[in-house]
This record gives sequence, C-alpha cells and structure tokens, in this order.
Amino acid sequence: MWKPNQPGTSPTSPSDPIRPQTLAPLSPEPVAQRPNPTPSSSTSEQATIGKSLTIKGEITGSEMLYIDGHVEGSVNLPGNRVVVGRNGHVAANISAREVVVLGKVNGNINASDRVDIRNEGSLTGDVVAQRISIEDGAYFKGGIDIRKPAASEPKGNDAAKPAVATPVHV
Repeated sequence: MWKPNQPGTSPTSPSDPIRPQTLAPLSPEPVAQRPNPTPSSSTSEQATIGKSLTIKGEITGSEMLYIDGHVEGSVNLPGNRVVVGRNGHVAANISAREVVVLGKVNGNINASDRVDIRNEGSLTGDVVAQRISIEDGAYFKGGIDIRKPAASEPKGNDAAKPAVATPVHV
C-alpha cells in the first residue's frame, strides 16, 4: 500500500508501471458519426426506408437497402443486399444478391446468392436463389427454384456424363 510519507514510493516513481488512462476516448470521432460496418455488402453504403415512409414505384441502385416502411412496386439492387426489417411491408418483386426477410413480403424474390427468412418473417411468393434458409416460426407460401452458379454448370453437366472407355487392342 502506498503511503505518501515514505520516500521512493511516489506514484510517479520509475518503478511504477505506466497505466493508460481509460477515460480518454478511443477515437476523436463521436460514436454517432462512426460508419456502420457492413461486411456482407459489396459497398459500404446503406440506404434506409424508415417505418413511417411509403414508397410506390421502382427502386434501383447500387448500395445495400434496409426497408422498415412500406414499399409497393419493384426493388432491383443487383449485387447488393436487401433487408426487410421487422416493421417492413413489401408488395414488390425483389431482385438482389442477398435478401433477408424479417417483416412481410408479398412478391417474388430473385437472389443471385441467398434468401434468408427469419423466424418473424413472412414471404408469399416464389423464390429463385442459390441458397435459401427458412427459420422455425417463419411463414412461407410459394415455390422454390434453386439455381447453381453459372460458372459451375458446365462442370456439373460434364461430371454427370459417364466416361467413355476407349477399347485397347492387345
């Protein structure tokens, strides 16, 4: 225990370890202004349709989209991710790289990678994707078409063909 009356035991003596101040901010940038990390998105930008917004028409773009409001029409974001939030109601066909359904979707989904319907999500429509995940408790009514990647189709077709044996004469 440190006592101020003892020589050589001051808190600034060279034998004491230097401790960093834990109260100083780690970054000069305020927390509210830090960008949201989106590791699964092809870009670092994300657009959000808030729960009080209603959009009727066609949505196109080149960034990730989070829908928490009402959308009617079509959503076309190739190569990007579309998330329908818990408050989201979408009456549209969705075309994107990845689609996550937490709210309600009435329409077809065409995903180049995957479709994920979470436990509170509801999807009424057909799905075309390479992968699909439907959690327990989710609602789904429609058809599913699993598509293989275009690059692996020739390999798959060649692998399915039997090898032709060449006769050997001795």
